[in-house]
Amino acid sequence: MIEKILLADSGTGQSEAMLKALMEIPVIQRAFVTVLHVVPAQVSANAMTEKWEEGGKVLAKAIQSLNLDSDHVAAVLRQGEPKDVVCKVAEELNTDLIIMGSRGLKRLVSILENSVSQYVFQLSSSPMLLVKDDIYVRKINKVMVAIDRSAASKQSLTLALSLVRDIKGGQLLLVHVDSDAKKAEKTGADAEKEPSLAAAVSEAKKAGVAYRSILGSGKAGEALCRLAEDNKADLLMLGSPERRPSIAKGLPDLDRLLGTSLSDYVRVYANCPVLLTRTAA
Repeated sequence: MIEKILLADSGTGQSEAMLKALMEIPVIQRAFVTVLHVVPAQVSANAMTEKWEEGGKVLAKAIQSLNLDSDHVAAVLRQGEPKDVVCKVAEELNTDLIIMGSRGLKRLVSILENSVSQYVFQLSSSPMLLVKDDIYVRKINKVMVAIDRSAASKQSLTLALSLVRDIKGGQLLLVHVDSDAKKAEKTGADAEKEPSLAAAVSEAKKAGVAYRSILGSGKAGEALCRLAEDNKADLLMLGSPERRPSIAKGLPDLDRLLGTSLSDYVRVYANCPVLLTRTAA
């Protein structure tokens, strides 16, 4: 259940639009939202004062734009390195979901350019909803969830069911990707017969959620992004283990960052917002 949302608001991008779309879902409307803006450290007192004033204006504008119940929203202005502050505040608040904008940088570029969203994605243990700056945020109706046998996938499915169950006319797209590129893709009743989707289909039926099954093939990341676009998914969900053990969170894990992570690929190339649920690595 999502009860505490942290919106990391830089004053640009689509993060506010994403929260508005999410807050249209009844089960999310009960959540408490913390809007965070981070002011970078400044050398001079005059520059610091100016940045604090600008930050206050960003928060005031965001609170007004979001139009949330005053009892369910708080504004937080902090100073420091944005990526570190977002992780720290998320931990302090025991956040159930972080919403962040993303430039959609590829892995190596994101490291070299010190990407805030990539760093938080790498080190935070909280679920994350990443929305790229260059996509249009639509009303959430079709939710696609990637299905495999992992605990992270099961957690993602549980959350997806709770969301779609509350969306009038909503549909859950259950997708499993077979690594055999030669295997024919299937949809609907044909895909439901696949053992890889059987448990997810059963859960959707028990929840009374409208669903459609899709069996893709090929490289998982490429297939998920293509299927999300072909089926006009408004939100793509997949499980993503916490990236590092807690004792080793001092530095980003370059090997993992530069590896072939499915969630890394999808967050860069998907043409819709991506919600990554987390389980301990």
